[in-house]
Formats: sequence, structure tokens, C-alpha cells
Amino acid sequence: MFARLGSLVVRHPWRTIGAWVVIIVAVVATAPALTATTDQSDFLPSHYESIQAAKLQEKAFPNAAAPAAIVVFERTDGAPLSAPDAAAVGSIADQLNQAHLKDVTGIQAVPPSENGLIQIAAVQMTKVRNPSDTRQNDAVKALRTALQDKLHGTDLKAGVTGSAAQTLDAQESSTKGLAIIGIATVALILVLLLLIFRSPVIALLPIVVIGAISTVVNGLIATVSKAFDLKIDSSVSTILLVVLFGVGTDYILFLMFRYRERLRVGEDPKTAMVSAVTRVGEAITSAAGAVIIAFMALTLSTLGLFRALGPALAIAVAVALLAGLTLVPAIVSLLGTKVFWPSKAWRVEPKGAVFAALGRGLGRRPAVFAAASGGLLIVLGVFAIGFNPTFDLTSGSTSNASESTVYSKELLKGMPAGVTQPSDVLLQSPNPLNKTQLDTYRTELTRVDGVGEVSEPALSQDKTVAHFQVTLKTAPESDQAIETVRGPLRTAVHEAAPPGTTAVVGGLTSVFVDFQDAMNHDYAVVFPVAAILIMIVLALLLRSLVAPWYLMASVFLGFGATLGATVMVFQHLRGESGLIFTLPVIMYLFVVALGTDYNILMVARLREEAREGRNPREAAALALHHTGPTIAAAGVILAGTFASMMLAGNSTLAQMGFAISVGIAIAAFVMAMFFTPALTALIGHRAWWPGHGDTQQKPQQTEDREPVRIS
Repeated sequence: MFARLGSLVVRHPWRTIGAWVVIIVAVVATAPALTATTDQSDFLPSHYESIQAAKLQEKAFPNAAAPAAIVVFERTDGAPLSAPDAAAVGSIADQLNQAHLKDVTGIQAVPPSENGLIQIAAVQMTKVRNPSDTRQNDAVKALRTALQDKLHGTDLKAGVTGSAAQTLDAQESSTKGLAIIGIATVALILVLLLLIFRSPVIALLPIVVIGAISTVVNGLIATVSKAFDLKIDSSVSTILLVVLFGVGTDYILFLMFRYRERLRVGEDPKTAMVSAVTRVGEAITSAAGAVIIAFMALTLSTLGLFRALGPALAIAVAVALLAGLTLVPAIVSLLGTKVFWPSKAWRVEPKGAVFAALGRGLGRRPAVFAAASGGLLIVLGVFAIGFNPTFDLTSGSTSNASESTVYSKELLKGMPAGVTQPSDVLLQSPNPLNKTQLDTYRTELTRVDGVGEVSEPALSQDKTVAHFQVTLKTAPESDQAIETVRGPLRTAVHEAAPPGTTAVVGGLTSVFVDFQDAMNHDYAVVFPVAAILIMIVLALLLRSLVAPWYLMASVFLGFGATLGATVMVFQHLRGESGLIFTLPVIMYLFVVALGTDYNILMVARLREEAREGRNPREAAALALHHTGPTIAAAGVILAGTFASMMLAGNSTLAQMGFAISVGIAIAAFVMAMFFTPALTALIGHRAWWPGHGDTQQKPQQTEDREPVRIS
């Protein structure tokens, strides 16, 4: 099949390129706009308590809303606020109200804190749900400018924090970080491909091809999202870009390395490209199939975020695969050996290559290589036991110098940390609630450990629903706040409810509690299903029931080692309280999927060498010799791309960048390069049971390869 595909593309390169142009134009012209959401509650099923609370609150109190922002006032000298200072704060709030700032619907100052160090003003803004809606961002900018003007001539200083301000600062930090990542990604691909192939043409090839197909990917994702009502997170576009450049460059590298190899054994350029597609087509397709399956397994998630992310990434990989097997061969077949211009190094294979020496060493002592690489994975994996998920995405996604971060810390001098995002307790009764019931219930809530303040209840028009704002002592996204809501608060809310009534806890912290429960469910469902499906792909590719088991075992050892390395660096060495809660799933997307990708490429080459009559150790040695450079180049480019995220200046992107780059490095340089071929060499012919995947099929044409010496 792949021989026919390669031959068809090479014979008709202009038609192939023309077909891609037509596809790109058609998709861009017909696809809807890709919309996203930042509301975390959009991603949870309706049976979770936080969602039930949100729906009840919206129904009973349609006009109520928590403050979008908070202005924090304090004296410049750090002393307690005096009566004139408090009056000045009230005057500033009134002046800001009278300024009629666009999309600022109200500013209300409250009395100073008990210790007098802090006074706040709650800011209401036009409610937005679409992240492309910039009204709240613009309102925060205008508020900050107006606020500083009003502070002149006073002894006060102030800043804006709260959800809207944190969102603005996070977006600005993210924009800066993405610019760094984008520049670093393109630069890294260009530099490394120039070093590997010494040709600007090949270096630019992935940039041009992936840039062209990205429009197709975004259009298809938008179409699928609209058709199936998928909730797309605002970060999907970023992940898609990195996946496209990473996976797409990998597939182009796999093809070009084999193309250069076939040229070196004497084939003409067109025949060499057909041979390259024929020989790597099955491996690349199987690898892409494993990645697509891994991504599509996310549709089993209970979280809308991951149910949408899975198909989106699967579409990206599928398009990258199709381009790698058709568009790239068409372009290269037109260029011929000019694709390597101006270098002539493609004509001769380097002598004394590092990978040839490594291959000989592995062939002689596979047990030593297996023990060393496997031991490293196990040692790192032990640290994964200490993994602690954290939901502190706001401070982690902005720099410590941002205004929202600085003044959220200043707020703690006099106010409970939870004042920025109070929890919502809603008490519902079939009959109107009376004052005695409400007072007794409020008293019980104030006794809960971890609760700072409980507001007087607000009643719905029919007085059957009461809304209590519960301010926690700790930040709403902190581990302590989550444990407070999960345990004592929800217990008290349910048990203290008067007979005949029901009560639920809502708010951001409650959403995070339900997120954590949903993700624990997903870990128990998505990961095993993905593993089983990937093993089926491996079994079909390798015609073996043995190899898939140890290949998947190596991948999951790599997953554990990656998580352990990240825990060791960030929790133990840097002293952070935990890692972002989505990190295991993000690692799963890249480490498990791409780890399988590299394993497939290595084992497919190992099988090819065995079919040419080499014994297991010789086959493993030659597989490392010839495929090692491809995997190393792909691993360095992909790991380097994600490592650039550590330059973005916030801990969230630093954790993601470190985890994914280390995971890919482990997958490429430990699992695929040493652990997998060493195990296959040790298991020998039994690795292909019950088939005969390593059996010599027929004599091959003589190739200019040096014999491998392992003794």
C-alpha cells in the first residue's frame, strides 16, 4: 500500500500539491470560527455539586454576581488607616463611579479590616464568558489608570486584583511566553536541521509545510467542535501549535533520514523517495495511529476540557501524518537532491559514527543496557509517589511582579485570602425560609474550621432560596481551601440544613473539588483504555502478542520517571507545594503517545534488520546504528521546543515545559534508544510470538552497509 502511495505521489507531485491547495482553500472558506471558553464550570458534567449550585444560583439570583475585581488600599508607610484615610478611600470609590468607566458597572468601598491595615472596594463589571471578549480586560486597564490618577495627593497606595485582573495579567504573561515559545520553536528547528542536514532548504521545509496545514487543522477542529458541541479551552490553540510543529517535524525527519539513506545506497532520487515512503510508511502510520488512539481515549473523560482536547489533537496528528506521506514527498521529489543544497555530505555515510559504536556495545551487552536504562526509570519513578496536584493556576500563570499577584498578597495583611472568590452556599426549601432557620444555619457555617466569614443571607424573591457568601481563610485555589470545601464545609452545609431543605456548595473552590474527583475517575478509565488500544496497534504492526507488553511497560516506566523527575525538581528542590493538576494528563498526551511513537520506529527498524537475516543482537545493534540518529534528532527538537516554555516567566509554563521536555528526552534517549532494543535483543525470537515478524522473507538487493561487529 505504501509503495503504491509513494509511487503515485512521486509520479504526480504537482497534482498532489494542487490537491492540498484546494483542501486548504476549501477548509478555510467553509470552516466556522474556533471559539473557546475559560469558564472552568463549562467542563464539568451537570451531576457535580458545584454545577448544581451554579444552576440554582443563576435561577434564584439572576442578577447577583461576585465582584469581578477588587481594589486594595493601604497606606504608603504601612501604618493602619486613619479615619481621614478611610474617608479618602470612600471618596476615590465615588469618583471612580462618577467617571463611568466603560464596562465598570459599580464600585463599592467597604469598611477597613479589623487591624486597619487594608481597605477594599468591590468592583462589578459587565459579565463575559468568551475569552475573545476583551471588555473586562479593557475595563481593568482603564480602572488601573484612573485609580492611580485619583491617588495623587493622598497617603494611600492601591492596586487592582481579583478574577478579572488576574485573567488580564495571566493573558499578558501568556502572550509574552507564547511569543518566546514561538520564536524558540522556529529557531530551534531551523538551527538543528541546519546542523543535521547542512541545508537551509530542509531546515525551512517543516516551517513551510506545517504553517500551511495548520489552517486545515484549525478549520477541521472548529467544524468538529461546532458539530458535536465540544467545549474548547482557550489553551488548545497553543498546544495544537506545539503538537503540529513537534509531531510534524518528527515525521518529516523520519522520512528524510530514510530518503538520504536510500540515496547513499545508490538509488536515484525518485526511486529513493518511493523506497523511503515504502519503508517508513507503515512505521509512521502505526506510530501516528497509536498517538491518535491515545488522544481519542480522552473522549472517555468526564471533563469537557479533555473530551474536546482529545479529538482536536487527534485531528492535528492525522493531518500531519497525511502531509508527511504525501505533501512532503511531492515537494522533495520535485527538488531531488537539491533539497540538500548546498551540502554534499548526504552522499557518504559518516565513518565511525557514535551510534554505530553504541549499537555495537548494545549488541554485545544487551543485559547491561537494559538494567542501566530500566534502573534509571525505576529510580526516577519512585519520586512520583509524592505527587501533589495544585489548582493555583492564577499566581502560577503570572509573574510575581504583576499587580494582581502583588496586591492579592497585600490583601492578606488584613483580609481572609478567600475574599477574592468567596464560596457560595445555597439553601433551598419548598416553603419560605424564616429568620430563625437562617440565623441558626449561618451560625453553624461560621463554626467550620477554615471559614473566615459568612455573609448575611440574601433571599430569592419567593424566599425559598438563601444565598450565603462564605469567605475562606485561605486562597480559593489553595490545597487548604480545597480540603476545607471537600471535607468540613460540605459536611456542615449538608448536615446542618434544616429538615425538609437541601443545600449545596458552589463557587470556584467547589469547582476545583469536583475537578479533582472527576480527574481521579479519568485516571482509572482513560489510561487503561488507551494502553489496551495502543497494545492492539502494536500487536497488529508487529504481528506479536509478546512485544506489545514490554513496549507498553517501558512507556509507563517512562511516564512514572517523568512525573518523578518533575516532582523531585519542583516539589523537593524548589519547595513548591505541588504541580498543576492537569500535568499527569498533559504528560500522558506527550510522553505516553510520543514514547510509543519512538518505540514503534525503533522496533519497526529492528524487525526490518531481522528480516534481512540478522540474529537478534545484530538486528538490535543495526537498528540503533541507523535509527538512533533519527530518534535523537526528533527527540532533541521536540524536547527543546517544550523546554522553551521554561523561559516564559511563570511556574505553570515552567512545570509544563520541564515535564514534557524531560519526558520526551526519556522517551527518546532512554526508552526507545536503549531499553526497548536491549530487551528485544534479550528476548530474541520469542519477542515476535506467535508470528514470525523477524523471519527472513526473501533476499534483498545488496546494500552498501557495513557489517555490524558485536564481538
